[in-house]
Amino acid sequence: MNPFYHSTRSGENSVTSKQAILTGIAPDGGLFVSDALGEKKLPLEAVCGQGFHETARMVLGTLLPDYTPDELADCVAAAYGPQWDSEAVCPVTPLGTDWLLELYHGPTCAFKDVALQMLPQLMSVARAGDGRQIMIVTATSGDTGKAALDGFSEVEGCGVTVFYPAGKVSDVQRLQMVTQLGGNVAVCAVRGTFDDCQGEVKRIFADRALAERLEGRGVVLSSANSINVGRLAPQVTYYFDAYAQLVRRHAVRPGDEVTFCVPTGNFGDVLAGYFAKRMGLPVRRLVVASNANDVLTDFLTTGIYDRRRDFHKTISPSMDILVSSNLERLLYYASDGDCELVASLMADLAEKGVYTVPDAVMDEIRSTFACGRADDAATRAAIRSTWEELDVLIDPHTAVAKHVLDAIPADGTERVCLSTASPYKFSSDVLAALGTVTDGMNGFACMDALEHLTGTAAPRQLSELRAGTVLHDDECDRERMGAFVESACARVFL
Repeated sequence: MNPFYHSTRSGENSVTSKQAILTGIAPDGGLFVSDALGEKKLPLEAVCGQGFHETARMVLGTLLPDYTPDELADCVAAAYGPQWDSEAVCPVTPLGTDWLLELYHGPTCAFKDVALQMLPQLMSVARAGDGRQIMIVTATSGDTGKAALDGFSEVEGCGVTVFYPAGKVSDVQRLQMVTQLGGNVAVCAVRGTFDDCQGEVKRIFADRALAERLEGRGVVLSSANSINVGRLAPQVTYYFDAYAQLVRRHAVRPGDEVTFCVPTGNFGDVLAGYFAKRMGLPVRRLVVASNANDVLTDFLTTGIYDRRRDFHKTISPSMDILVSSNLERLLYYASDGDCELVASLMADLAEKGVYTVPDAVMDEIRSTFACGRADDAATRAAIRSTWEELDVLIDPHTAVAKHVLDAIPADGTERVCLSTASPYKFSSDVLAALGTVTDGMNGFACMDALEHLTGTAAPRQLSELRAGTVLHDDECDRERMGAFVESACARVFL
């Protein structure tokens, strides 16, 4: 595979995958892509005969070709070691007549661990010998923040700054972030929405004056959001590995197509499935499951992306997003690499809040992607029915996907529902969905009650949060985020 990446908005100024990972976002605001995606297919028979670690090395070696096999072997060993509570890393389990891909067995109990245990390893290799220090700046709708903090805490030469929308993440998600240990971490609540946080982070990356001031101190900014190709590439692994698990269970034969249903906000998780398909995985459909913030459902239905709508605070907060950044990469590939079109669409989004995609591009997208939505009532119903009928406890984000998947007529293919977080990250909402009145109960009382009601156990790293000390209580307006980043750099990189 060609080792070079360039912006979705321009074919010029190519960089290696190591440089793309260190930079995070392209200088023109676009996302890094490789025109070689899909040129090299993974050998399916080999994938089906090996485990997660071997497949991770194969996937990363294909997508990040300037890393050596030995470098990737070390990265994989460090990222997917004893910090995972499942030997399979991401096990596939029965979900009635369908399957559940459990992505929450890492240290922060969310699917973001798959990438954010790997990204610090990839960055450490990429920055070796260049002398610069890296400040990771990321916005989170709930799970990315803690996963980034955990992954980058005390990593030499790196700092990490996380912004989250005040009052719009779960109690457990907030505590995971504000109790984070580490001398190189900074956390700040922002008075606004996730889209406010994400939009300002993108502006911070485009602030040349800030970049020059930091460069003078030997510091560069990079991203841990899925806009960073180093976040996206590791997620491709679990699609191939899930398929291999189905083959070993004799649920499918090599070459049979499979449908994946993905709870979706920023579009990175489902885009990794598209990358897997381009790399040879037999995918029938990628189903985009949205909550009440259904901008993606409308887009896939009409071809019009319109963020000018009411924002809904839901019980699936990691999906409370109106600007799905990774969709830009899909637009690039579906338009056969039309940088001019992508740049025009992104300019329309920034200036008007809406863009319309040409019919031919939408036809290409719809050949792979389907969609559906679930409001909070449907989400609660899915949590309850999945527990009562299948004896499987799921979190609200997974429940959105389960509701959408159940509404799609069976077509003879095996279907996999991606489960993106432990239900105990959202104990109050899960407990309420199961019929318990939670008025007056805090998150940990709900956690204990959920254990008692279901006979399941909360992950240790979540239950132990009740003894944690709040170390990060900063809060700011959107306009002060850049200043917070600069002060964090000054503190971390003395």
